[in-house]
Amino acid sequence: MHTIFVIGTGLVLLAVFILVGRQVGGGIPAAANAALWFLPFWFLAAALNLSIGVRHGYTIVEELPIALLVFSVPAICAAVFWWQFSRGA
Repeated sequence: MHTIFVIGTGLVLLAVFILVGRQVGGGIPAAANAALWFLPFWFLAAALNLSIGVRHGYTIVEELPIALLVFSVPAICAAVFWWQFSRGA
């Protein structure tokens, strides 16, 4: 359940990045760039989630597949958004 919550949080955060990028930057190309800015931020958040899991008694081997899933779902969504909306710019 925690994994689903963290992935959902990542998707909501991606939406916030996109909306703020669109408002600040003035359009869809800026929103696409904001999706790229999301990636390093989300990587750090996923790494923090991994470290919390390890501190709570899980090993790196147990946590790493979950961390990859937690990072990859929102990251793939961000990459697809960027790819779709930066082509026309």
